Amino acid sequence: MGDNELLVTFKSNLYNYSLEQLRYNSDEGVWSIGQMYDHLIVVAHEYLDNLEICAALNEEKPFGKTQFGEQLYKNGGFPPIKIRLPDELNSPPNNSDSKEFLISRMEQLIHRMSHWKSQVDYINPNNKVEHGGFGWLNGREWYELVEMHFRHHLLQKKELDSYLV
Repeated sequence: MGDNELLVTFKSNLYNYSLEQLRYNSDEGVWSIGQMYDHLIVVAHEYLDNLEICAALNEEKPFGKTQFGEQLYKNGGFPPIKIRLPDELNSPPNNSDSKEFLISRMEQLIHRMSHWKSQVDYINPNNKVEHGGFGWLNGREWYELVEMHFRHHLLQKKELDSYLV
């Protein structure tokens, strides 16, 4: 899927959920579908913020990726496993947004991605911002990470959907 198709599909899927389904937690420590969407949107904007920093930098960063970062980009995505961040980085996402507000937030994200799609190739590839786990990423890599992260959560979405009645 290209041209933000995956994000558009995620947004379209929101129309199929009731508010109760979006907020349903099947078990202690398991996110609701709404929490998963909140997480995806918040993280995507963090990645795009770093892309914008890359675009504004006047100084090149000759640093590289971590071994995990190299593997991630070589494979074009995350491994198909659950990844749990350390507790200090893993506060539960918001579970109170309405369906309409989540749709609006997805539309804003898609708009922001579309804006950068036409500009990302003009960012100096040596202008980089450090990611805590993947090392130093340039604007193109931050842009690609948004879709990789959404793709990674497809398995979680499928699992959460299976808990709904």
